[in-house]
Amino acid sequence: MKIPQKAPDMWEVIGKYPEMLSMFVDPQMQELVAKYNREYVHWEELRHRKLPVEAKQMWALIKSSRALQAKRVEFAEWTFRYVLSGDTLRRLHLLDTKGTGNLESGPGGVSAADRKRYIINSLMEEAIASSQLEGAAATREAAKKMLRQKRKPMDYSEKMILNGYQTMCRIAEMKDRSIDPDTLLDIHREITHGTLEDPADEGKFRDNNEIVVADPRDGNKVYHIPPDYQKIPQLMEEFCRFASNDEEEFIHPLIKGVILHFLIGYIHPFTDGNGRCARSIFYWYMLSRGYWLFEYMPISRILLHSKAKYALSYLYTETDENDLTYFINYNLSAIEKALQDLEEYISLKKQEQHETIQIIETSASLNLRQADILKNLLKEPDRYFSIAEIKGKYNIAYDTARNDMQHLEKLGYVEKLERGRSFMYKYKGVERVS
Repeated sequence: MKIPQKAPDMWEVIGKYPEMLSMFVDPQMQELVAKYNREYVHWEELRHRKLPVEAKQMWALIKSSRALQAKRVEFAEWTFRYVLSGDTLRRLHLLDTKGTGNLESGPGGVSAADRKRYIINSLMEEAIASSQLEGAAATREAAKKMLRQKRKPMDYSEKMILNGYQTMCRIAEMKDRSIDPDTLLDIHREITHGTLEDPADEGKFRDNNEIVVADPRDGNKVYHIPPDYQKIPQLMEEFCRFASNDEEEFIHPLIKGVILHFLIGYIHPFTDGNGRCARSIFYWYMLSRGYWLFEYMPISRILLHSKAKYALSYLYTETDENDLTYFINYNLSAIEKALQDLEEYISLKKQEQHETIQIIETSASLNLRQADILKNLLKEPDRYFSIAEIKGKYNIAYDTARNDMQHLEKLGYVEKLERGRSFMYKYKGVERVS
């Protein structure tokens, strides 16, 4: 990936072209500046556009306008800024109303059993995509099968994914807790266990400056040089204070969660696993602030599908005086897409369930007991049932239960899996692939 050109200094440009100050009152220029701020173009994009004035002059006008609207975030030795555009405020409102909303049971709603399934599915999807962002080669289908069957990982990629899933489950359970450096190290230890070149680096802040953010596919081109390792303990203490303190100056929780995500990547406190930790901390923060619907939203799937834009949002921020707006806007758009995907997923699953029940009720190839067995499997489509369970539930002979399950398998309603010396059966639903 090409590193964006560093943005010109606004004051240097104004000092070189003092006459450009008159452009501030030109309605045409004001409209153009407003347009580029709505799009929130970076200097790298602007300098290639056809403009009515020199690109640096236009950039100075744009930056002046942004400076008047920008909010500041002081962290350690750095000053970060961000601008809340109309579209950003729209997304915040949307995610405020839906991210803390309801998935009620009842007509048209989602049952408790379905909610549990959706959470499990989301945590799996998040763990898989977050690991794939960091190089895991396992396919989504193979990884989900491993997690559902609870089998041991067979290679490095599957181990990364299993670690990620277990960590996400833990994150969901610690939403009522504050965070401290020891908790950060515990999260890192769990998410990297058995996957690092040196196991001694698990659950430990880096102790050298050999780590840089680079692209091995492009001659190890360096994108970012993290701060000196000796500063990390103090930086992470401040990180935890910043994450836990919402009283000094209010920052919208979604904005703050994204900033926490960015800071882990910027500080790069670990030798490896920084990206996975950053995304895990984001989830913890959102759940801890009452945005419980995020437990159902595998946002890393969206990031994975636009991996280049994700990386570019980091680079745009760093090459434009730590303007976080690029990173915030990208992440909010990804979260909005994840919310849309969740709504579509729930709608699809409801429709599938409705159609399946209709098929069961009208199928001439099923007797009443077999239809009822299938309905019960449909209620817990991710769970495996044994013939013994079916025998006990319906008070029938073992051979009868086995024949029922074999008949349902033959019709394609269930799948069979060998577990030790016995067989287990599971509802064979339609897998959603995107």
